[in-house]
Amino acid sequence: MFKQPTHEQALALAAIFQACHLVDRLANTGQVPLAEIKHCMDSLLNQNPTSLENIYGSPENLKLGVDAMTTLLDDPVNSDSFAASTLGYVLTVLSIERQLNKRPAMLESISAGIDKANRQAEHFTSVHDNLFANLASVYQQSVSTLRQRIQVKGNAIYLQQPNVAERIRCLLFSAVRSAFLWRQLGGKRYHLVIYRKAIIKALKG
Repeated sequence: MFKQPTHEQALALAAIFQACHLVDRLANTGQVPLAEIKHCMDSLLNQNPTSLENIYGSPENLKLGVDAMTTLLDDPVNSDSFAASTLGYVLTVLSIERQLNKRPAMLESISAGIDKANRQAEHFTSVHDNLFANLASVYQQSVSTLRQRIQVKGNAIYLQQPNVAERIRCLLFSAVRSAFLWRQLGGKRYHLVIYRKAIIKALKG
């Protein structure tokens, strides 16, 4: 029997949309405020959360993701402010999470890499260039080796810049991390197929 999506599931899904939308903006403009990236990085680095609030902080931190998800699920064809490619990234991230979930050794390696990044963050910040570089390397050595990969489309001028590519990989990493949480909370792919309106409604609690 199909179950309606919950508020917690909707918030975790909004976090995936937020990270994926930032990926799309970076790929096409080469710029995203560090403050917006920081929300995603902080959630990625938090491996032992005590609550959703502990992971994502204030609901305002997910506003971009909520807006993107509401727009793209409600009317993906006519969405102007959020590129439809964001929805494509989200669906691929959910598929990649399922692949990763079947690879415990890879998950252990990823966890070790994030632990190392956490120690770095104590000396720098969660949006320091060194942190981006190291986490992007962990992503390349793990997620990028899976059969299914996320093909990011954008302006080649920006995609070829190392600092932009590293931030994109870190944001995708954050999206995958939120996909794990979404599944742990009971999120299912059929929610995106038959419960789009219900997901938007669930955001309001």
